[in-house]
Amino acid sequence: MPYLKFNSIFNSILILVFSFCFSLTSYADMADTINKAGKQRMLTQKISKEVLLIAKSINAEENQANLKATAELFDTTLNYLFNGAEFSTAKQLNVVKGLWTPFYDNVKVVLGGDISETVLQNIAQQNVPLLKEMNKAVGMFENDSIEQHIIGLNNLSVEMAETINKAGKQRMLSQKMAKELLLIANGIDADANKENLAKTVATFSEALDSLVKANQNANIATQLETVNKIWVDYKPILDAVDTSDAGLQKVAAVNLPLLKEMNKAVQMYANSDK
Repeated sequence: MPYLKFNSIFNSILILVFSFCFSLTSYADMADTINKAGKQRMLTQKISKEVLLIAKSINAEENQANLKATAELFDTTLNYLFNGAEFSTAKQLNVVKGLWTPFYDNVKVVLGGDISETVLQNIAQQNVPLLKEMNKAVGMFENDSIEQHIIGLNNLSVEMAETINKAGKQRMLSQKMAKELLLIANGIDADANKENLAKTVATFSEALDSLVKANQNANIATQLETVNKIWVDYKPILDAVDTSDAGLQKVAAVNLPLLKEMNKAVQMYANSDK
């Protein structure tokens, strides 16, 4: 009987130890998880942008390949994010998955060669709810990280978790702006998207200024300056709502370098707190 009691206590201790180790492993690199989740927001907008570029016959073959790769990346990453997610966060990811499935179905239709007005309208209507619910999931991952940090299960500071999320949104905005200009160019809710575009441009500018002022890392400062140089070249086209062939070609050429350089900055933030 004493042996059974000891054995029961020992097993309970083992369960606690294994549970602690699992939590520690799951949240050991929350910076990477928040980063990956944040990229999903960007991918919803990049997918939509690529569909609209195809519709305008801008680098159509290249954007077909990009669209396929971007959609597959979103799908793979979404499945990955379920691993180690807290119950409430996993529940939110299921909401995202429910929106992603019909959206992905429409993307596959485009990949099959159908760029009809109906399909474009579906993409235009479905991408924002998908973006919003994915954004909620990112916020929940950030909150999970903060809670885990408070009880000592990860060393990612509260401030850095918030900064990675904020900087990560800039990647999404770089694609959202291009998408909104292309929606206007494709004649989809033009007036509403002109308002949306102006708001998105203002949000990106304000957030970039805020990141520059708050940053105390010399390498990140240099990277943010690189981002700003591209932004100074990109912003006038958006401010003018230039939907001419030349304007759209410029947007197609500039938005990806802005995304890539902003992504480098986010990665630098994610690595700086390790």
